[in-house]
Amino acid sequence: MLKHVVSAYLSLRRVGGFQLEQDEGLLLSYARYASERGEDHVRATTAIDWAGQSKSMRARRIRLRILIRFARHVRAEDPGHEIPPDHVFSAPIRRRLPHIFEPEEIRRLMEAAGNLSPEGSLTPRTYQTLFGLLASCGLRVSEALSLKVEDITMDGLLIRETKFRKTRLVPMHESTERALKEYLRWRQEAGGATGHVFVSPQGEPFTYPAVSRTFQKLLQAIGLHENKGQPAPRIHDLRHTATVRSLEGCPPDQVANHMLALSTYLGHSKLANTYWYIHATPHLMVGIADACARRSQIEGEAP
Repeated sequence: MLKHVVSAYLSLRRVGGFQLEQDEGLLLSYARYASERGEDHVRATTAIDWAGQSKSMRARRIRLRILIRFARHVRAEDPGHEIPPDHVFSAPIRRRLPHIFEPEEIRRLMEAAGNLSPEGSLTPRTYQTLFGLLASCGLRVSEALSLKVEDITMDGLLIRETKFRKTRLVPMHESTERALKEYLRWRQEAGGATGHVFVSPQGEPFTYPAVSRTFQKLLQAIGLHENKGQPAPRIHDLRHTATVRSLEGCPPDQVANHMLALSTYLGHSKLANTYWYIHATPHLMVGIADACARRSQIEGEAP
């Protein structure tokens, strides 16, 4: 019985564009666990016992949070469901601070990518173009690796049904567009059965593990694998960098509108998700200080 309720819940939320792969696995796991206890409704005690099976505090918290969201939904139709208490597993969720790449660091990364072996092959050009695209357009790595040749249009990159099952058009700067067109001329010579933009010399699509390993190798080559005791930058930090640089170039009086456009550009389903990509840089802090000074001056001149 509970399994059917879970399936109906997942189907309804997926209509709204959510993929819910993690939710599905965990909720079905809870449904089996509850059924073994002879229960066909969410019970708080059972929920805590089930969530407590995970080894880490963080995993327990995630399990319980997903189940609470489910319980709140189904209880609206059936008061027989109980909503488990929150904060039972109170391990704090710490978000890792991203590395915001300086323009010089990106230049060195691209230069190192161009020196990859085998010299003169498609590999160095592929990595140069891939990392440049991530840094300039703020794509998710999975989105870039999924790009097909036909997704490159005159109006930009067509990003098909990704994280939130949304399809969006991502405009490119003229320099990015020129670099991509130049790469595609080399890409055509590789051929292969796949129509993916980024391929190996054998014509096979690039995989995330291979790209991530090469990214870390290049960071070591340019001396960015360690940063004052912080973990090495991640490839996903290029997306953070593109977001921050975009906001830096925004006129102060257009920030609100720019944030809405930026959220759509990044493919976020909620504006709040975009805020996680915004981080303080000297340029942004100067802009904030100037805005505060202007506001203070205006208020001081008011009668």
